[in-house]
Amino acid sequence: QVQLVESGGGLVPPGGSLRLSCLASGFTLDTYVIGWFRQAPGKERDGVSRIRSSGDSTYYVDSVKGRFTISRDNGKNTVYLQMNSLKPEDAGVYYCAASRFPFANLERRYYNYWGQGTRVTVSS
Repeated sequence: QVQLVESGGGLVPPGGSLRLSCLASGFTLDTYVIGWFRQAPGKERDGVSRIRSSGDSTYYVDSVKGRFTISRDNGKNTVYLQMNSLKPEDAGVYYCAASRFPFANLERRYYNYWGQGTRVTVSS
């Protein structure tokens, strides 16, 4: 059974850090582009960052550049999102997704598999 499972969400104060993990089972991640998406209450699910299969190409939306870092460990079938200097506007449910399209960026329609999400709350 193909599955993506996110973990690492929680409540942090502004300026805090979290590391999200996305673990794949039922398939190997090493040929997939992996994206992280965020959905705030009442808003669309928007892309945050993605990493190509080899890990040599990453992309971030402007609002998280310099604060978030995406990485992957294909040996562990896991992708990470390190989030530093968190702001209240970073809050939401974070989803990881896997795309077979090697040049996928952050368009949701290119992603084949989705996790169930992990919630991030940024509040004092």
